[in-house]
Amino acid sequence: MSTSNPAFSKETFAGFEQVYGANRAAAMTVQGTIGKTFALLGILSATGLWAWNATQNQHLSMAVLPAAGIGGMILALITIFKPTVAPWTAPVYAAFEGVFLGSLSCLIEASVQQKFGPQQYPGIALQAVSLTCGTLFVMLFAYTTGLIQVTQRLRAGVVAATGAIALVYGVAMIASLFGARVPFLYDASPIGIGISLVVVGVAAFNLLLDFDFIEYGARMEAPKYMEWYAAFGLILTLVWLYLEFLRLLRKLQDRR
Repeated sequence: MSTSNPAFSKETFAGFEQVYGANRAAAMTVQGTIGKTFALLGILSATGLWAWNATQNQHLSMAVLPAAGIGGMILALITIFKPTVAPWTAPVYAAFEGVFLGSLSCLIEASVQQKFGPQQYPGIALQAVSLTCGTLFVMLFAYTTGLIQVTQRLRAGVVAATGAIALVYGVAMIASLFGARVPFLYDASPIGIGISLVVVGVAAFNLLLDFDFIEYGARMEAPKYMEWYAAFGLILTLVWLYLEFLRLLRKLQDRR
């Protein structure tokens, strides 16, 4: 079973059914993972709102934005390579990501309103949040009702598409260091908007793979701390989805 989320792999849950099967109270459950996911979302939202207000009132140094982004990345890598620390690192990661997203969203919204006026396109960040939440619940409904089956072919397609996107983003990042740009990736052209729509779709389908792996971990009776780890993995995908929606909305505004 494969997934494109770096936090989830088949080996992550391997062998837990033999170790924890006798003690159900110490085993991971879907319900427990859902609760911890909402806890992480609460932390992310709280720090995001704080960062938004602080940035808006110019009480937050611009150095905080890259620091929060780098700090979140480091915590994510630590959590991925050592899942046992997830109960401690996942909440801190959510806090860092909240500061990063809140500050970034405020800056993007301010730049849009400065360019087009608040009446032309108000609430770009709120729209990105609404689209992210809506996509989460739609994909959860599609998964739980069996409307979309997570087959091996679907997994392979989503993993391949996500890998291709990661490769393109990596090339774009390296190219930017030398003053070059990958054509259409950040443009507000019809092709650029189409690329963003495809990336949003791939990110949304990654949610299905995340749901499937959470259920897989519960079936394997993984240890209780894996609830925090699974919730952390889901937050990774939601952060990516939100950023892609933000990018898409900005492109659409630039087309006006």
